[in-house]
Amino acid sequence: MTEKITAYIALGSNLGDRDANIKSAAKLLGQNDDIDVVQLSDICETDPLDGTDQPKFLNAVIRINTSLSPAELLKATSQIEDKLGRTRESKWAPRTIDLDILFYADQIIETADLTIPPPQLHLRTFDLKGLCQLNPELIHPVIKKSVTQLAKRLNGGDFYLKPDTPQLISIAGIIGVGKTTLTENLAKVFNCAKLLEPYSKNPFISKVYAGQSECALDSEVFFLTQRILHLNPQNLKPSKIYISDYILEKGLLYTNCWLTDPQARMYRKFHDPLIEDCVKPALVIYLHDTIQSCLDKIHKRNRPYEQKIKPEFLETLNAGYKNIFADWEKSPVIHLDLAEFNCLSQSEVENLANEVKNYIAV
Repeated sequence: MTEKITAYIALGSNLGDRDANIKSAAKLLGQNDDIDVVQLSDICETDPLDGTDQPKFLNAVIRINTSLSPAELLKATSQIEDKLGRTRESKWAPRTIDLDILFYADQIIETADLTIPPPQLHLRTFDLKGLCQLNPELIHPVIKKSVTQLAKRLNGGDFYLKPDTPQLISIAGIIGVGKTTLTENLAKVFNCAKLLEPYSKNPFISKVYAGQSECALDSEVFFLTQRILHLNPQNLKPSKIYISDYILEKGLLYTNCWLTDPQARMYRKFHDPLIEDCVKPALVIYLHDTIQSCLDKIHKRNRPYEQKIKPEFLETLNAGYKNIFADWEKSPVIHLDLAEFNCLSQSEVENLANEVKNYIAV
């Protein structure tokens, strides 16, 4: 007797009776003598992935055990699609039913007709959500992370790779966490341009840290101007990789630290319109470390104006970053705990770079 393999299949529909289409597809899978249906996830509604003007999708994931080979399973799912009225037009076209094989045991399969796992599965909450319900500890065989970890990086969003845009990787985190170090070392691996905050060129920053609060707004406007210049679409080439040691929204955190209320209102008033057309990150890497570790690194790098930074200041920044990423919808976010990662280790940085490649169009 042939041993059965556990597989997971995504079901999607945005034409006709969507709910009935998904349940009919699940029923037809179960009628195949070589397939045992184990469990169907909850059905959820999602917007079309590319934002086109078409009906919303219903999506679900089904777990099966099967004695079919991957090629045979693909044939079986294609026959079900045909039976339920699927027409194959453009890639993003509406469809009565769509069946995609997400996992086939822990195998990595790349043929002319079939790729398992699908290349952008890790960017799709509508698939990962169902997988998390069916088996939250399931490991993606390429990225080597659980579907739960991958889903958390998306914060409920759905994304896809955009090769016709600059491939911006932004590093985020509080002062002293290691943003610039990681930016420089990742840029070496990718052999790409790095976009660094020009601290040494800011004529106001040392005065702000010295307590001259009247210079705070000027300092933040200086940094904002530099970020906008860096991330102007005319200055960055499509498909090229760039790594920045900041996120555009960083300045908003500092308004809470050292701007007066009138200054903060003024800054926020022009901040959002000015960054609207800037290049958005394809991926953010958010660094986490203890406050004490960050203070130790600040003292070690010995920028004179930073030496009086207090733990309370870093705590305020830390809380601000947490708030930003609690509602972040612009890109996937890799959370990196520096208790478990060394930004100075070439091998660890190279391993991270290999993981990052799954989130950018290279």
